Amino acid sequence: MSEPPGATVTLPEAPTADQPFKALTAQRVLPLRRPGRWIATAVVLVLVAQFVHGLVSNPFYQWDRWGYWFLRPTILDGLLITLQVAAYSAVLGLIGGIVLALARLSRSPVLRAVSWTYVWALRSIPLIVVLIFLYNFSALYKTLSVGIPFGPAFFSFDESKLATDMVVAVVGLSLNEAAYAAEVVRGGILSVDQGQHEAAAALGLPKGYQFRRIVFPQALRSIIPNYVNQLIGLIKGTSLVFYVSLLDLFGSAQTMGSTYPGDIVPLLLVVTVWYLILTSFVSVIQFYVERHYARGATRGLPPTPLQKLRTGLTDLRARIRREAAV
Repeated sequence: MSEPPGATVTLPEAPTADQPFKALTAQRVLPLRRPGRWIATAVVLVLVAQFVHGLVSNPFYQWDRWGYWFLRPTILDGLLITLQVAAYSAVLGLIGGIVLALARLSRSPVLRAVSWTYVWALRSIPLIVVLIFLYNFSALYKTLSVGIPFGPAFFSFDESKLATDMVVAVVGLSLNEAAYAAEVVRGGILSVDQGQHEAAAALGLPKGYQFRRIVFPQALRSIIPNYVNQLIGLIKGTSLVFYVSLLDLFGSAQTMGSTYPGDIVPLLLVVTVWYLILTSFVSVIQFYVERHYARGATRGLPPTPLQKLRTGLTDLRARIRREAAV
């Protein structure tokens, strides 16, 4: 018979010479039953089943057309442009963010003021406004020159020839990304214990070496999760470059949707699935990078998904054996 939680179970004790017959009373604490958890689980499973059923059975989604468009050359060309814009902007944005973060932490009041103003302005202006402004930048400045302020110019060039659609998209996203990356990097640097700075200074290490080999590697543990969030937002933000005449993944789908208005929903689903694939790939890389930089900071490295699966199966088998023994 199964006992209620907290039931007292009497187990016979082996007889001894002094006490041949004695009963040992032991308390076996059974886990509390949680009906609310089971009810919530059942409700969630029902909702998920209904969602999946509607997703599969609703003819409005036109999954046959989704399969037709998913690997079409037009979509793949747009996907390649999305990857290029995201990669260039991520690298340039991170470099700019590091420079701005170091300027914010500098002792120079001019560098601190300029960096703070840049971050404040770019975080306040919507990205679409930045992109459209850069797209029409040639209307304000037809030529750009480098030289002495209020003096002669060393050389100049035509801005309209230099600012192609790809350049405008990458520059706009990089400028916006650098403002957010600066705060992520600055927060990571500030998270490093002050004792690490003092120990490095006591050893007489140069400032640049301290930052590259001691401070920044430790700051990466805090920077990586936050910056990956920014990177995922950047990948999704590339959909805005359609408004500066660059046919990325979303722009290609929009163009095909205008030509084939009956396939708008399948095309949007194609875009959705591709963005899910890209962001999932970035999340997998994030896990292993975080795991790499966790060495030395934790007693044990975080388990991989395969290790979690093996541990879960082992615990399940052990629990089944315990229940069977009872």
